[in-house]
Amino acid sequence: MDQENYPGAFIFTGVEKQVYFIHEGIKVWCDQAIFYEEQNFFRAFGNVKMNQGDTINLTSKYAEYDGMTQFAFASEDVVLTSPSNVLTTDSLFFNRIKQESFYRSGGMVKDSSSTINSIVGRYFMERDKYAFRDDVVVTNPEYKMNTEILDFYPESGHAYLYGPSTIIGETSKVYCERGFYNTTLDEGYFTKNAKIDYDSRNVVGDSIYFRRADNFASATNNIVVTDTLNQSVVKGHYAEVYKDLDSLFITKNPIASTKQDKDSVHIASDVLMITGPEKNRIIRAFKDARIYKTDLSGKADSIWSGEASGLTKMITNPILWAEESQITGDTIHLISNQETEKIDSLKVFYDAFMVMKDSIEGYNQVKGKEMYALFNDENDIEEVNFIKNTETIYYVREDDGTLVGIDKALSATIKLLMKDNDIEDVYYYNAVESDLMPEEEFPPNARKLKNFNWRGDEMIRSKADLFKDRKAFELVPIQGLKAQEIEDAFFDDTNSSENPINNSNSTFQQKNIKGKQEDESANKNEKNSIKPQTKDKPKEKPQLEKIENKKE
Repeated sequence: MDQENYPGAFIFTGVEKQVYFIHEGIKVWCDQAIFYEEQNFFRAFGNVKMNQGDTINLTSKYAEYDGMTQFAFASEDVVLTSPSNVLTTDSLFFNRIKQESFYRSGGMVKDSSSTINSIVGRYFMERDKYAFRDDVVVTNPEYKMNTEILDFYPESGHAYLYGPSTIIGETSKVYCERGFYNTTLDEGYFTKNAKIDYDSRNVVGDSIYFRRADNFASATNNIVVTDTLNQSVVKGHYAEVYKDLDSLFITKNPIASTKQDKDSVHIASDVLMITGPEKNRIIRAFKDARIYKTDLSGKADSIWSGEASGLTKMITNPILWAEESQITGDTIHLISNQETEKIDSLKVFYDAFMVMKDSIEGYNQVKGKEMYALFNDENDIEEVNFIKNTETIYYVREDDGTLVGIDKALSATIKLLMKDNDIEDVYYYNAVESDLMPEEEFPPNARKLKNFNWRGDEMIRSKADLFKDRKAFELVPIQGLKAQEIEDAFFDDTNSSENPINNSNSTFQQKNIKGKQEDESANKNEKNSIKPQTKDKPKEKPQLEKIENKKE
């Protein structure tokens, strides 16, 4: 005993073995201790070890324990080991009554697969839950996670993210402001400004599911998929992305928009599939597929478009409008120049039919087995060739618009020269039969070629028309994730004698713990670690000598 320096205290020093304390299920070993018997309080120095059953083992260089409140504090090289993980920190508070521990000076938790660092942390032992706050970093061999708030359950590997959060892997980057991640299965679910970056492809949606094993993601509601290299954007309300297969599947009023020259080509349908590596994407649109650019539009049962070939196919009941010209056939091909990114030619296979409204009345019509057209630099059709069994009905007019007559002709081949999307000249080749008659002599019922079908009311005149008469989808409500759990404060904010940090022999008092509530809510401005005030720590050698002399 040293009444002058430590009144009412016993000083214990280990010689061959360590000092040993036990109190209601907790065991403590240390090199030296100061024990205040009346207050049931001790301070431990050197190689401190605390053990609670088979669940908690704590080591440090310094610790103190209040037997009345069962509140402990440890500092310097603190290591807390539980069955599922290891926590290391500079200083740690431990409330045995609540079975909770807390650090606020920076700590690291390590389990079998991941390491978690944060400025503030709290461990709820009975629930096996960690609440990490402020600069939280999860490091895993497959990814790195950064967030401000993380609730983690080691046994299940479930992690809940709150606030701006990122998960960065070798081939992907996830961002969200509320999310869930199963660290055991390597899959997650993200909401609130959620997005995934896959190299050059970015996926945004109201909710996103992600599975790392096969780089799969699905998104729901208000989806936007941006391809930066291919300068394309795809939108819809449900999508699946298979990164390793370079595949995107999107439904619920999907639309793909690709930049082409100074314009954009838009394709919409019931279902869109985009496959293939960068610069070699293939777009497949099926069931009521529609296409639109400012000077060209059309629709078909399905549309196929290959980026590498520059070929776009309109398959099954296709119809195309080039300005005011309506073109139909069994199959329509649009071919783009890969260097200029402009459409330079058009092919129609089987039952090709081209209709243009006359400037005043009637319809100019051309049909044949096949049709080939060339575009000029302004993306206007400048030449059209029909071959095999061609027929025409053409309203011949003077320059002032006066109708000369209606010409009906048959030939093997027909060439049309166009200017400003109007027919300027017509050339007939081989086995030509032509009959120009005044309008009054041309029967009205003969002014339409067989299979004539004007569909001008279906013309797609704007991007909005791509969704005209389509089913309106009611978006699925996003259930989201559970709200952040707001826990009771770790420290009692009263000054009562029952407060576990109000022991007069402790190295810190209520007044020394500043801003504790702010710390627990992850306030970045308060990061100072709590250090024990060791000015009255026994000096080992003099203390040992004093005890030895008293024994003598």
